Amino acid sequence: MPSKATGSGHKQIGLFLDMLAAERGARPNTLAAYRSDLDDFSDYLATTATNLSDATSDDIRGYLSDLARRGLQPSSVARKLSAVRQLYRFLYAERYRGDDPAAILEGPKRGHSLPKTLSVAEVERLIVTARAQADDAELSATAQQRAARLHCLLELLYATGLRVSELVALPASAARRDQRMLMVRGKGGKERMVPLNDAARQAMARYQSLLKGTKHEKSSWLFPSFGQDGHLTRQHFARDLKALAGECGLRPDAVSPHVLRHAFASHLLQNGADLRVVQTLLGHSDISTTQIYTHILEERLKNLVRDLHPLNDADAPAGQRR
Repeated sequence: MPSKATGSGHKQIGLFLDMLAAERGARPNTLAAYRSDLDDFSDYLATTATNLSDATSDDIRGYLSDLARRGLQPSSVARKLSAVRQLYRFLYAERYRGDDPAAILEGPKRGHSLPKTLSVAEVERLIVTARAQADDAELSATAQQRAARLHCLLELLYATGLRVSELVALPASAARRDQRMLMVRGKGGKERMVPLNDAARQAMARYQSLLKGTKHEKSSWLFPSFGQDGHLTRQHFARDLKALAGECGLRPDAVSPHVLRHAFASHLLQNGADLRVVQTLLGHSDISTTQIYTHILEERLKNLVRDLHPLNDADAPAGQRR
């Protein structure tokens, strides 16, 4: 459905997005998300014969009430309000408006929901199934290439915790034989180094060997799209992963590239990794983003005290406890 936003509204949104791209290094996916949220706000204003330039705090409150009537989750409402706040902060700072109508508004209260994740056994089931499919000699050459690609994607994602957008856009040079670390360009154009394990390197080598002699052998992308130019899309990978989950007996709606990223972080912390190390590996600019995993650290500390504290031997007589 086309946006009903006025010409001036479109222009102001465009200026804001240009600023995000130029000054904050926002990536295309981030810009698309902001545009979608702000177009939704503009469309609501159009139904009340109001535009972005004239909207008041009450207009924004009306929009929040409309979102609630539509049944949006508090997290989605909070995200849309954040986009509106940032837009008006920008318009005020650049003197397109003399006030900031969003400054006094409070967002919906959000519970501290824990990230969805998978157990080590469930991740292993996915990888083992993907590897078996890649090793199936009865598949056609194209089908085997696709199976090897999915296995490689899984091994890399679980070994590195990359964002799916970072993963599918890896250059072909990432598969160099002596590669021990990956240089990843993340959000805002920031670069970081992540280590590769043997399983990921072997999966890349196997996948690359299957591309030899095909039109994709000289591609600049590690995961070229088989159907068109460019690299594999994150949506295509997500569909393949959900299909694999179904074949493994897992719920497809419980498995996604982002869930595997959470599994990477959760399993590292469960095995003693430092939160700051996980922050670096995930590419989080702020430790508060990584702190969604603190429940894992708290559980590990409770287990340590339970298992190692000398006074926790409940079966020993009080006088014999040390």
